[in-house]
Amino acid sequence: MARPLIEIEGLALGYEQDGAHVAVLERLDLSIARGEFVAILGSSGVGKSTLLRVLIGLAAPTAGALRFDQGSECTMALVFQDARLLPWRRIEANVALGLEKTKLSKDERRARAQEALRGVGLEGFGQRFPHQLSGGQRQRVALARALAVRPAVLLMDEPFSALDAPTRQRLQDDLLDLRRESGKTILFVTHDIDEAVYLADRVVALGGNPGEVRASVAIDVAHPRRRVDPRLQALAALVEAKLRTAS
Repeated sequence: MARPLIEIEGLALGYEQDGAHVAVLERLDLSIARGEFVAILGSSGVGKSTLLRVLIGLAAPTAGALRFDQGSECTMALVFQDARLLPWRRIEANVALGLEKTKLSKDERRARAQEALRGVGLEGFGQRFPHQLSGGQRQRVALARALAVRPAVLLMDEPFSALDAPTRQRLQDDLLDLRRESGKTILFVTHDIDEAVYLADRVVALGGNPGEVRASVAIDVAHPRRRVDPRLQALAALVEAKLRTAS
Protein backbone atom coordinates (compact mmCIF):
# COMPACT_ATOMS: atom_id res chain seq x y z
CA MET A 1 0.00 0.00 0.00
CA ALA A 2 1.30 3.49 -0.86
CA ARG A 3 2.42 5.71 1.98
CA PRO A 4 -0.34 8.15 3.06
CA LEU A 5 0.11 11.77 2.04
CA ILE A 6 -1.01 12.82 5.55
CA GLU A 7 -0.90 10.66 8.66
CA ILE A 8 -2.36 11.81 11.97
CA GLU A 9 -1.70 9.68 15.04
CA GLY A 10 -2.99 10.26 18.58
CA LEU A 11 -3.65 13.94 17.91
CA ALA A 12 -4.85 15.98 20.88
CA LEU A 13 -5.56 19.68 21.31
CA GLY A 14 -6.85 21.60 24.28
CA TYR A 15 -6.68 24.97 25.99
CA GLU A 16 -6.87 26.47 29.46
CA GLN A 17 -10.02 28.33 30.48
CA ASP A 18 -10.74 29.70 33.96
CA GLY A 19 -8.03 27.53 35.44
CA ALA A 20 -9.35 24.33 33.85
CA HIS A 21 -8.12 22.35 30.85
CA VAL A 22 -10.66 22.06 28.03
CA ALA A 23 -9.93 19.21 25.57
CA VAL A 24 -11.17 19.71 22.00
CA LEU A 25 -9.55 16.74 20.23
CA GLU A 26 -8.08 13.58 21.74
CA ARG A 27 -6.64 10.30 20.44
CA LEU A 28 -7.49 11.29 16.86
CA ASP A 29 -6.06 8.93 14.24
CA LEU A 30 -6.55 9.54 10.51
CA SER A 31 -4.64 8.74 7.30
CA ILE A 32 -5.32 10.52 4.02
CA ALA A 33 -4.14 9.18 0.68
CA ARG A 34 -2.84 11.31 -2.15
CA GLY A 35 -5.74 12.48 -4.32
CA GLU A 36 -8.38 11.34 -1.83
CA PHE A 37 -11.52 13.41 -1.14
CA VAL A 38 -12.39 13.02 2.55
CA ALA A 39 -15.50 14.58 4.09
CA ILE A 40 -15.43 15.24 7.85
CA LEU A 41 -18.79 15.08 9.63
CA GLY A 42 -19.79 15.57 13.23
CA SER A 43 -21.87 17.66 15.60
CA SER A 44 -21.06 21.29 16.38
CA GLY A 45 -18.09 21.69 18.70
CA VAL A 46 -16.63 18.26 18.03
CA GLY A 47 -13.45 19.71 16.54
CA LYS A 48 -13.93 19.47 12.77
CA SER A 49 -12.74 23.00 12.01
CA THR A 50 -10.03 22.71 14.65
CA LEU A 51 -8.62 19.71 12.80
CA LEU A 52 -8.26 21.76 9.62
CA ARG A 53 -6.56 24.56 11.53
CA VAL A 54 -4.08 22.12 13.02
CA LEU A 55 -3.26 20.75 9.58
CA ILE A 56 -2.58 24.17 8.09
CA GLY A 57 -0.64 25.37 11.12
CA LEU A 58 -3.11 27.85 12.59
CA ALA A 59 -3.39 25.81 15.81
CA ALA A 60 -0.75 23.76 17.60
CA PRO A 61 -1.63 20.28 18.91
CA THR A 62 -0.84 19.48 22.52
CA ALA A 63 0.00 15.84 21.80
CA GLY A 64 0.26 13.32 19.00
CA ALA A 65 2.03 13.13 15.65
CA LEU A 66 1.26 14.81 12.33
CA ARG A 67 3.31 13.43 9.45
CA PHE A 68 3.47 14.28 5.77
CA ASP A 69 4.94 12.12 3.02
CA GLN A 70 8.55 13.31 2.92
CA GLY A 71 8.83 12.43 -0.73
CA SER A 72 6.31 15.05 -1.82
CA GLU A 73 5.41 18.69 -1.46
CA CYS A 74 2.40 19.10 0.84
CA THR A 75 1.37 22.74 0.61
CA MET A 76 -2.14 23.52 1.83
CA ALA A 77 -4.77 26.21 1.43
CA LEU A 78 -7.93 26.76 3.46
CA VAL A 79 -11.35 27.89 2.19
CA PHE A 80 -13.63 29.21 4.94
CA GLN A 81 -17.42 29.18 5.31
CA ASP A 82 -17.59 32.85 4.32
CA ALA A 83 -15.53 34.26 1.48
CA ARG A 84 -13.57 36.75 3.66
CA LEU A 85 -12.78 39.02 0.73
CA LEU A 86 -11.25 42.45 1.26
CA PRO A 87 -14.02 44.85 0.12
CA TRP A 88 -11.62 47.59 -1.00
CA ARG A 89 -9.68 45.25 -3.29
CA ARG A 90 -10.73 44.25 -6.77
CA ILE A 91 -11.38 40.54 -7.32
CA GLU A 92 -8.07 39.90 -9.05
CA ALA A 93 -6.18 41.51 -6.17
CA ASN A 94 -8.15 39.43 -3.65
CA VAL A 95 -7.19 36.24 -5.47
CA ALA A 96 -3.53 37.26 -5.59
CA LEU A 97 -3.41 38.04 -1.86
CA GLY A 98 -1.77 34.77 -0.87
CA LEU A 99 0.98 35.26 -3.46
CA GLU A 100 2.22 38.62 -2.23
CA LYS A 101 4.90 37.17 0.07
CA THR A 102 6.25 34.85 -2.61
CA LYS A 103 9.09 35.53 -5.03
CA LEU A 104 6.68 35.87 -7.93
CA SER A 105 6.74 39.14 -9.84
CA LYS A 106 3.66 41.36 -10.02
CA ASP A 107 2.96 40.13 -13.56
CA GLU A 108 3.35 36.51 -12.48
CA ARG A 109 0.99 37.02 -9.55
CA ARG A 110 -1.56 38.63 -11.84
CA ALA A 111 -1.29 35.79 -14.36
CA ARG A 112 -1.69 33.23 -11.58
CA ALA A 113 -4.80 35.04 -10.27
CA GLN A 114 -6.34 35.20 -13.74
CA GLU A 115 -5.66 31.49 -14.24
CA ALA A 116 -7.37 30.68 -10.93
CA LEU A 117 -10.39 32.81 -11.82
CA ARG A 118 -10.72 30.98 -15.13
CA GLY A 119 -10.59 27.72 -13.21
CA VAL A 120 -13.66 28.66 -11.16
CA GLY A 121 -15.63 30.13 -14.07
CA LEU A 122 -15.02 33.81 -13.28
CA GLU A 123 -12.88 34.88 -16.20
CA GLY A 124 -13.50 38.57 -16.86
CA PHE A 125 -14.54 39.34 -13.26
CA GLY A 126 -11.09 40.38 -12.06
CA GLN A 127 -11.68 44.13 -12.05
CA ARG A 128 -14.95 44.01 -10.13
CA PHE A 129 -15.29 44.56 -6.40
CA PRO A 130 -16.73 41.96 -3.98
CA HIS A 131 -20.00 43.87 -3.50
CA GLN A 132 -20.67 43.53 -7.24
CA LEU A 133 -20.79 39.72 -7.02
CA SER A 134 -23.41 37.29 -5.78
CA GLY A 135 -22.80 35.11 -2.73
CA GLY A 136 -21.98 32.13 -4.90
CA GLN A 137 -19.57 34.16 -7.00
CA ARG A 138 -17.80 35.47 -3.90
CA GLN A 139 -17.32 31.92 -2.69
CA ARG A 140 -15.86 31.03 -6.09
CA VAL A 141 -13.39 33.88 -5.58
CA ALA A 142 -12.44 32.42 -2.21
CA LEU A 143 -11.80 29.08 -3.90
CA ALA A 144 -9.77 30.79 -6.63
CA ARG A 145 -7.67 32.52 -3.96
CA ALA A 146 -6.87 29.12 -2.46
CA LEU A 147 -6.11 27.57 -5.85
CA ALA A 148 -3.81 30.43 -6.84
CA VAL A 149 -1.15 29.21 -4.42
CA ARG A 150 -1.34 25.79 -6.14
CA PRO A 151 -1.76 23.72 -2.97
CA ALA A 152 -1.31 19.98 -2.91
CA VAL A 153 -4.10 19.76 -0.32
CA LEU A 154 -7.28 21.83 -0.31
CA LEU A 155 -8.93 22.25 3.09
CA MET A 156 -12.57 23.39 2.98
CA ASP A 157 -14.49 24.41 6.11
CA GLU A 158 -18.23 24.25 5.29
CA PRO A 159 -17.63 26.39 2.19
CA PHE A 160 -21.15 26.07 0.73
CA SER A 161 -23.30 26.03 3.88
CA ALA A 162 -24.40 29.69 3.64
CA LEU A 163 -25.58 29.40 0.02
CA ASP A 164 -29.03 28.62 -1.35
CA ALA A 165 -29.63 25.05 -2.50
CA PRO A 166 -29.30 25.57 -6.30
CA THR A 167 -26.07 27.56 -5.91
CA ARG A 168 -24.70 25.02 -3.45
CA GLN A 169 -25.34 22.16 -5.86
CA ARG A 170 -23.71 24.02 -8.76
CA LEU A 171 -20.60 24.67 -6.68
CA GLN A 172 -20.51 21.05 -5.52
CA ASP A 173 -20.44 19.93 -9.16
CA ASP A 174 -17.82 22.56 -10.01
CA LEU A 175 -15.66 21.28 -7.16
CA LEU A 176 -15.94 17.72 -8.44
CA ASP A 177 -14.94 18.89 -11.93
CA LEU A 178 -11.94 20.72 -10.49
CA ARG A 179 -10.93 17.71 -8.43
CA ARG A 180 -11.21 15.41 -11.46
CA GLU A 181 -9.02 17.73 -13.55
CA SER A 182 -6.41 18.49 -10.86
CA GLY A 183 -6.31 15.31 -8.78
CA LYS A 184 -6.01 17.40 -5.61
CA THR A 185 -6.34 15.94 -2.16
CA ILE A 186 -9.37 17.52 -0.44
CA LEU A 187 -10.54 17.57 3.18
CA PHE A 188 -14.06 18.94 3.33
CA VAL A 189 -15.84 19.77 6.59
CA THR A 190 -19.64 19.77 6.42
CA HIS A 191 -22.76 19.23 8.54
CA ASP A 192 -24.67 17.95 5.49
CA ILE A 193 -24.67 14.16 5.17
CA ASP A 194 -26.04 14.22 1.62
CA GLU A 195 -23.34 16.69 0.57
CA ALA A 196 -20.62 14.54 2.14
CA VAL A 197 -21.82 11.34 0.47
CA TYR A 198 -22.27 13.02 -2.92
CA LEU A 199 -18.80 14.55 -2.95
CA ALA A 200 -16.41 12.32 -1.04
CA ASP A 201 -14.49 9.11 -1.54
CA ARG A 202 -14.72 8.56 2.20
CA VAL A 203 -16.76 10.06 5.03
CA VAL A 204 -15.15 10.30 8.46
CA ALA A 205 -17.41 10.82 11.49
CA LEU A 206 -16.00 12.62 14.53
CA GLY A 207 -17.72 12.15 17.86
CA GLY A 208 -17.26 12.39 21.57
CA ASN A 209 -16.16 15.16 23.88
CA PRO A 210 -13.27 15.64 23.22
CA GLY A 211 -13.61 14.69 19.57
CA GLU A 212 -12.06 11.62 17.99
CA VAL A 213 -12.66 9.53 14.87
CA ARG A 214 -15.58 7.22 15.57
CA ALA A 215 -16.36 5.88 12.08
CA SER A 216 -15.11 5.86 8.50
CA VAL A 217 -17.35 4.96 5.55
CA ALA A 218 -16.06 4.41 2.00
CA ILE A 219 -18.35 5.89 -0.67
CA ASP A 220 -17.72 3.30 -3.37
CA VAL A 221 -19.96 4.80 -6.07
CA ALA A 222 -18.21 5.88 -9.26
CA HIS A 223 -18.32 9.44 -10.57
CA PRO A 224 -20.23 11.06 -12.11
CA ARG A 225 -22.86 10.47 -9.44
CA ARG A 226 -26.58 11.14 -9.36
CA ARG A 227 -27.97 12.71 -6.21
CA VAL A 228 -31.00 10.38 -6.36
CA ASP A 229 -28.88 7.23 -6.75
CA PRO A 230 -30.31 4.63 -4.33
CA ARG A 231 -26.76 3.51 -3.48
CA LEU A 232 -25.88 7.03 -2.31
CA GLN A 233 -29.12 7.22 -0.35
CA ALA A 234 -28.31 3.91 1.36
CA LEU A 235 -24.80 5.12 2.20
CA ALA A 236 -26.23 8.38 3.57
CA ALA A 237 -28.48 6.36 5.88
CA LEU A 238 -25.48 4.30 7.00
CA VAL A 239 -23.45 7.44 7.72
CA GLU A 240 -26.38 8.96 9.64
CA ALA A 241 -26.64 5.81 11.79
CA LYS A 242 -22.91 5.90 12.51
CA LEU A 243 -23.10 9.58 13.41
CA ARG A 244 -25.83 8.84 15.95
CA THR A 245 -23.57 6.20 17.46
CA ALA A 246 -20.58 8.54 17.38
CA SER A 247 -22.28 11.35 19.29
